[in-house]
Amino acid sequence: MTGAPAYSVVIPTIGRPCLADCLRALAEATGPDYAPEAVVVVDDRPEPTGELPLEAAGDLRGRLRTLRTGGRGPAAARNAGWRTVRSPWTVFLDDDVQVRSDWSRRLADDLGSAGAGTGGVQGRLRVPLPEDRRPTDWERGTAGLEDAAWATADMAYRTAALAEVDGFDERFGRAFREDADLALRMREAGWALRRGRRTTRHPVREADAWVSVRAQRGNADDALMTRLHGPDWWARAQAPRGRLPRHALVTSLALTAPALALTGRRRAATLAAALWALGTAEFALARIKPGPRTPQEVTTMVATSVVIPPLAVRHWLGGLVRHRSATPLRSTP
Repeated sequence: MTGAPAYSVVIPTIGRPCLADCLRALAEATGPDYAPEAVVVVDDRPEPTGELPLEAAGDLRGRLRTLRTGGRGPAAARNAGWRTVRSPWTVFLDDDVQVRSDWSRRLADDLGSAGAGTGGVQGRLRVPLPEDRRPTDWERGTAGLEDAAWATADMAYRTAALAEVDGFDERFGRAFREDADLALRMREAGWALRRGRRTTRHPVREADAWVSVRAQRGNADDALMTRLHGPDWWARAQAPRGRLPRHALVTSLALTAPALALTGRRRAATLAAALWALGTAEFALARIKPGPRTPQEVTTMVATSVVIPPLAVRHWLGGLVRHRSATPLRSTP
């Protein structure tokens, strides 16, 4: 590269077809003056079946190498990747993003303008939403990535800074909060983080009706964040607080109503049940109103709004118990 900061790209994958689009876009965005020193694709499938679509990397194929991490999660996959990097900068991309045609040139500007105390530079994510209808709950959730701080869908870190804080915390076993945890530890180590000007497209992936229910597992990661960084981590990580307090209230009403009925306190039981129904309806309506309001979407929102509050609380409590002795990773002296 001519005068541009040297970098390598690390892409964790679980073998989704979108990896081909990611690699193809990366190849099309990198000219000879801005090419990465290496592209490290980390195959995190527990039991790999079939080949990854590496031919999509085109002219970058000669710079590409693969690693396998056996299903240990994205944090472990990224760690395995950056620890093989010799470039001053490591750029993390998710396998479901597509960099834009000017990405490598803008990345060079982002990294070239980073001061000595800057440890990371975030790319700007753009989530395409349908133009002919309102977005669904799942689509709106994905669109929230546009405002997310330090999302590793497109995040560049100094490789030396990653080594100093010992990289990602592998106790975060899913793609949730491991990026916020790393950002907080980077800042605590004295590194500044800022947003760059490069832009990356993040399409909404296909998902079934119960994806929002499965997403409640992330509450266990929130519990781990609280153990590691204290109750104010939400503000410091610029993360939305979410509805967990409301979910806890609604869940407590659901548990209280039958308990009151069994003790003969029917009026109190009826009141608790009514308040539970009201809280559940409010949650469902909050998700239905901004959406397309199709019969399928409305049915999905009503059904999942019943089960999400107790599951969210269950995963939160489970995380508190499982991580009750957790302590932060120590920086490398």
